[in-house]
Amino acid sequence: MKCILIPLCALAWATLTVAEAPRVFPQGQQPDDIRLKPLKDLNGHFPFAVPKTLEAWKARKADLQLRVAVANGLYPMPPKTPLNAVIHGKVHREGFSAEKVYFESLPGFFVTGILFRPMNKIEGKRPAVLCPHGHGGRLQTHSESAILNEIKIGAEKHKESGRMPKVARAATLARLGNVVLLFDMIGYADSTQLSYELAHRFRTQRPAMEGKKNWGLYSAQAELRLQSIMGLQTWNGIRALDFLANLPDVDPKRIAVTGGSGGGTQTILLGALDDRPIAAFPNGMVSTSMQGGCTCESCCLLRVGTGNVELAALFAPRPQGMTAANDWTKAMMSDGYPELQQLYELYGKKENVFCVDLTHFRHNYNYVSRSHMYHWFNRHMSWGLNEPIVEQDFKLLSPEEHAVWNEKHPEPPGGEAFERKLTQWIADRDAKLVGKLSNAELRRAWGALIGRTAPAYKAVAREKVEEAKRDGYLEFTDILRLKAHGESLPVVSLYPLKEWNGKAVLVLSGKGKSSLYGADGKPTAAVRAHLEAGISVVGVDLFQQGEFLKDGKPLAQSRVVKNPREFAGYSFAYNHTLFARRVHDVMTVLAWVRGFESEKPEHIRVEADADIAPVALAALAVTGEGVSEAAVGVGRFAFINLKSYRDPNFLPGAVKYGDIKALRRLATAQGIQFVKGAK
Repeated sequence: MKCILIPLCALAWATLTVAEAPRVFPQGQQPDDIRLKPLKDLNGHFPFAVPKTLEAWKARKADLQLRVAVANGLYPMPPKTPLNAVIHGKVHREGFSAEKVYFESLPGFFVTGILFRPMNKIEGKRPAVLCPHGHGGRLQTHSESAILNEIKIGAEKHKESGRMPKVARAATLARLGNVVLLFDMIGYADSTQLSYELAHRFRTQRPAMEGKKNWGLYSAQAELRLQSIMGLQTWNGIRALDFLANLPDVDPKRIAVTGGSGGGTQTILLGALDDRPIAAFPNGMVSTSMQGGCTCESCCLLRVGTGNVELAALFAPRPQGMTAANDWTKAMMSDGYPELQQLYELYGKKENVFCVDLTHFRHNYNYVSRSHMYHWFNRHMSWGLNEPIVEQDFKLLSPEEHAVWNEKHPEPPGGEAFERKLTQWIADRDAKLVGKLSNAELRRAWGALIGRTAPAYKAVAREKVEEAKRDGYLEFTDILRLKAHGESLPVVSLYPLKEWNGKAVLVLSGKGKSSLYGADGKPTAAVRAHLEAGISVVGVDLFQQGEFLKDGKPLAQSRVVKNPREFAGYSFAYNHTLFARRVHDVMTVLAWVRGFESEKPEHIRVEADADIAPVALAALAVTGEGVSEAAVGVGRFAFINLKSYRDPNFLPGAVKYGDIKALRRLATAQGIQFVKGAK
């Protein structure tokens, strides 16, 4: 530890007489830390940096798949309850039939849709295609003037069937020999248990739906359990694949998925989490630009340090196609698609990814885009059809023929009472699942919540600012830079002039490094006791403490993205929470303290006051190697008591994965001894 605190060159002694903790950066200047810049939002740039080797990509892919599962509330993957599927109301059109479908993705929570089947008879089982529809719903219909304009510009071909392009897609796929499920997004058409306004237009937090009991979606309690509309839709998609795969006329080894816009988002996530689809066509959402503007298209943790292009890459090397339009996907041909080609080339399968420039059309999944999808699936689903494949017109289904619920099949209950019942059922299920996790599995989950592994010692650069000789100790002010992440931490280290005994203490506080000093500018009695015992002491301003603050006042609320809609996912799908960032800082300082090569401390102790103890405990739980003991008292703190996603201690998923008790369990499992008080 001596070499950490004392430079090899001669010391330039100085005397500090101010009655305050020493600053590292000049007065009035904040650290040059990238995290002080504006938060990233859904309209940022999300480039895909392709790893240089397949091995590196596979490691990255495993991390991302875990993150996607955790973010969607699906780690560990829940058991699948009975679907109790009902198919009824069959009608016929030339070349296909349409039937109404509903099944339970969770007990009492229904997925609805229309099942399309080809009319021609064949021997053996058929391929199948799952169609998540995207915004506008499966009932989205062009007006007569709109469809005439679509035909005029070449976006659609048929006046009748082209009026409902999502139905036209599913019906044509059935005519081509596939069993097709066009299922409803939550809040659309017959999926009414959770309303459209809740799922897609949520704007203002609902105090009546907050609290440790009887909470609703979007609340702090829901986010702390990773319960979201996006997660529910992802699960609905997985169960929809189950439904298709279990149909007697479907070949479960020949299933594809295609959706446009919000349905493209669902296609991306299904491809990331489920290995059953053998081909995909996520249209209108694979982009390095806007990532999905609806509350149903984001959830906390999902896109921190990644984006839709890289998430789509998780489908590789399976065949995947898409188009670029005059919307947020318009740059794909030069920013996104080339990177996907590079990624597929790592597998030797560059031909398995496809994007076509249709930027002369606005946002769409129109006739032209669909024709490219038919070609792609014909090639990769072994349809064996002659090309070109041309859509045929047909008489649209009537409202009665579309309606899943009727007198014989009554609509299930919904509303706030159902919403509360659903979130509680999921919480009870997940508590049982998490309770069975091993320490290694639980640490993986918490690692995904924190979103960072401990840096190597050599990755932490020390920039010496000042050295001073004091009464019985040496005082050093330094900047620790984690250059890979653009982070800079102000650090003060105190080193005993008497012989160092090989022990070091990292002191963490809600006040930052100033907690090492009293009002007289001298070390506190506790710090002085350490120094007199021959122990070195390190203090640090974690992010948004001390020198990070312009006015010096502790933050009462975390920063969030400027958005009038009070949804945690608009901020924390793209940015780490303040809590996670402070955990990162503790990990950085610990890596520096314990990693010095010539004189590593034999004994490291971490002390944390109640204000910062949860952060310290989280850091020790995920990366506590080398720490011998901890005086970390959280008092009565528990994540479950938080009431706002803007609380500085908010961490999505913390309640789901065992709260404070789980963190203490994981830290103890790493051999850390917990002691009381600071000496």
